[in-house]
Parts: sequence; C-alpha cells; structure tokens
Amino acid sequence: MSWSYVLRRIAMFFAVVLCAVTVNFIVPRLAPGDPTAAVLEQLLSRGQQVEGAADIVAAYRARFGLDDPMIVQYLRYVGNTLTLDLGTSISYFPQSVTSQILTALPWTIGLLAISTVIAFGLGSVVGALLAWPGSPHFVRSFAPFLMVLSAIPYYLLALIVLYVLAIWPGWFPLGGAYSGSAPSFSLNGLLDLLYHGFLPGLSIVLAGVGFWALGMRGAMIGVLGEDYLTLAEGKGLSPRRIFFGYAMRNALLPQVTSLAIALGTAASGSVLVEVAFNYPGIGYLLFNALKSSDYFLIQGVAFFLVLTVALSVLVLDLIYPLLDPRIRRQ
Repeated sequence: MSWSYVLRRIAMFFAVVLCAVTVNFIVPRLAPGDPTAAVLEQLLSRGQQVEGAADIVAAYRARFGLDDPMIVQYLRYVGNTLTLDLGTSISYFPQSVTSQILTALPWTIGLLAISTVIAFGLGSVVGALLAWPGSPHFVRSFAPFLMVLSAIPYYLLALIVLYVLAIWPGWFPLGGAYSGSAPSFSLNGLLDLLYHGFLPGLSIVLAGVGFWALGMRGAMIGVLGEDYLTLAEGKGLSPRRIFFGYAMRNALLPQVTSLAIALGTAASGSVLVEVAFNYPGIGYLLFNALKSSDYFLIQGVAFFLVLTVALSVLVLDLIYPLLDPRIRRQ
C-alpha cells in the first residue's frame, strides 16, 4: 500500500467533513430571520418554558457573529466545528452540544457497535454455511426464518422482544441502561449494564443476522467453482481450511464494506430502538432534540453521524489492501 493511496483517502475524508460543515452552515441561514429566536418563539408558542432564552439568543449571535460578513462567519464556523465546538444546546442550556454528544456516545458504542459486530459475525458464518455444499442440512432450514427477520425493522423487533421477555414474564427491565441514579463501576455494575442492555442488543442482533446471512450467502455463491477453490481441493487441503481460508475469506470482502457503513450509521438507524428501551444513546438524544426543536443539537448530531460514516469508510479504505492482495498490487 503506497503513501499516495493513503494520502488520497485522507484527503477525501477531510473533503467529506468540509462538505458536511458547509451544509450545516448554509441550512440555518436559509431560514428567514434569526433561527435561534425563531425556535425559541416556536417553543414558547407551545407553552414550553425555556430558561435563559435571552441569554441563548445573545450567546448564539455573539458566537456566530451574525453582523459580520458571510465569509467571516463561515471561516469562524469551520474553525469552531473542526475543534468540536458545536455550540450551545437549547433544551440543555447552558450545556454545550459537544458535551451532550460525548455523554451519549459511550452508550451507543457499547450497545450498537457490539450488537452490530455480533450480528455481522453470526450472520456471515450462517450465510456462508447456507451456500456451502457440505454444510449440515439443519443449517439450510434457517433460510426462511432469516428472510423473515431481515424484513422486520429494528423497532418492531424491539417491541416484540420487549413484550415477550419484559412485559409478559418480567424477566428483564422495561428500559433504561442501569439501576439507580448512576452506573456503578464494579463487577455488579457491569452485570447490571449487561442486564439492561441485553434486550435492545438482542433486537438489533435478531434484525441484523438475517441481513448479513443473506448477503453472505449471495457472495458465497459467487465464489463457488472458482479456480482457487479447485486448486485448494487438488492440493488435498481440509474442507475446514478451504471453507474459512479460501471461500469465506474472499466472499467476506463485500460484507466488510457494508459493515463499515453499518457501524457509521448505527446510531441513526436505531433511534427508535433506544427510544423504545429508554436507552441514553445518540439515537435517544436525537429523538429528544427533535421533540424539543433543539436546532443546534440536531445539527451537532447530524454532523457527528456524517463524521462517523466518513471515518468508518476511511478506516475501511486503509485496511482493505490488507484484506485483498489485489488492491495492493494495483
């Protein structure tokens, strides 16, 4: 892998981030008047109380310098955003948008990232076995069940799992991420976090396994009959080594691309799962921001999602040559 390849991918990453910052700068200015004052007036018209409304408007105008030329405002906004200064939240005033995102981020990573990786691993292995000629017959009977699961959205599975395992028998909590007012950093606290996160994680895994299995099955069918498999069989290699080292490894490449995008968009794709289980992640934060018309928190979460997708694709571009020797040679 050459340095020119790495530099091109890093340049593309910063170009995407700059485009996202530019869109975040332009959209509020398309609205007539002062966006902050308009949002606060909208909240007040609904009868909602906003503490420090005048301070919010003053802080917004001072931060963005609305009386300055547009190019000055843009450069200031780019500088603030690239240093993760995303402004002040309206609904959580005087706390900043960045602090709210960083507070919710560990919960999303702990739930969504781990659940997505588990679903990816299980689905890829099951999908590869569905297409492999020597796989057991009972594995093939999973195909109709996986197709049904892949068609059900996360939030519907979340409601089903919530009723079957929490509301009806009472085996699991109805929501939340921990017991008490704050999580405990101990073994019991870790077990409590796993206990509360099991149901939302299960709904994500169940919804994702079918998607990954069907995708892997299609990719696996595409590599069957390739010359390198015939050569491996001619060398007398064991079926296990041929399956994992030759067939599955080559069929896995498109799956890795989808995994990077899925990890980047996991937060936005599971908003309703976190809402259903009252789980304090990025999705739940975005839901509250939309509910309270917190314009700047919505902007900050949207920018964060673009940043995570761009970063996931960058990491994928950098590790792809390690997975596929053909890219290294090119």
